Amino acid sequence: MNILITGVTSGFGLAMAKRLIKDNHTIIGTGRRADKLSDIKAELGEQFIPLCFDIGNLDDTKSALDSLDKALLNNIDVLINNAGLALGLESADKADISDWQAMINTNITGLVSITNLVLPKMVAKNSGLVINIGSTAGNYPYFGANIYGASKAFVKQFSLNLRADLIGKNIRVTNIEPGLCGGTEFSHIRFKGDNEKASKLYEKVDYIRPEDIADMVHYIVNLPPHININRLEVMPVAQTFAGLTVVKDL
Repeated sequence: MNILITGVTSGFGLAMAKRLIKDNHTIIGTGRRADKLSDIKAELGEQFIPLCFDIGNLDDTKSALDSLDKALLNNIDVLINNAGLALGLESADKADISDWQAMINTNITGLVSITNLVLPKMVAKNSGLVINIGSTAGNYPYFGANIYGASKAFVKQFSLNLRADLIGKNIRVTNIEPGLCGGTEFSHIRFKGDNEKASKLYEKVDYIRPEDIADMVHYIVNLPPHININRLEVMPVAQTFAGLTVVKDL
């Protein structure tokens, strides 16, 4: 299969690329860091095709896809919308608007832009699979998740609406919704390089790992084509959705 993975330079994306390339798939991996893409290319070999661009920029996204061999571009079997980020954990009244805009540009604009470019090609050949990486933050609100949670709620609803639009087509759509995950750059980026603050989040917690998500993606990719998993919500056993908060003497 030809599999396009966004945000492949670390975390989930890198684990997915490594897992899927073992099955002899061709992986088109996108990212903004050319040095990281070069390192991955050296490790994974000729079946890894790097595309370096900012997914939040529509013109750059179009140019990057257009640089692919036409036969490859027209025969993408799986699109994995993995690129995403969280910035800050302040309450909405204290948040930096540039952080909000950056999350919207990547988590929403980037995801829908590349989907809009790839999906018609899947429809033309009447086969394909779109896997979006959402989050439990799109299902359950928590303090400081304001725009991040809203962006992942968008991804969930967008995924469901894609399924509705694709009625009668042999195209599958799945939204994977992970909870607390470690071993990625997620919290390092969210806390803007404060590794001490990021590491405390994972202390004494047996969290989800990138390889766990990669295994789930591998499972979905290899399902019989008549089966569609609409949503896959996953948390570590150590995490759950808590009761509603009550403030006394407010």
